[in-house]
Amino acid sequence: MKKYLTLNYLGSVSALGAATCCVLPMAMMLLGLGGSWLAVFGKIAAASYYVLAISTALVAVSWFVSHRTGTLVNLKWWLVGSTAITALAWVILFNEAQINDYLIMQM
Repeated sequence: MKKYLTLNYLGSVSALGAATCCVLPMAMMLLGLGGSWLAVFGKIAAASYYVLAISTALVAVSWFVSHRTGTLVNLKWWLVGSTAITALAWVILFNEAQINDYLIMQM
């Protein structure tokens, strides 16, 4: 079951990284970091929906497998944490324009 948790958190963190690919550079520019490296995030932004969909599938499979094997009681909080990270990634992705507008206003 530890492999499922590892895959689950790896998927959740990668989904969060893909979702913040356009918000994170703006935040780093506010902190004073240069913007010449921002072109790297363009390729990641194109795949963000796919990464989030795969991450959501991994979270769902982890919940299903832990329920089927009877380990849901022991792993409930780990699964809730990875579900929360994936949900946060979806929220950031769907509100990316508003977040970017806010960050631009802060400049």
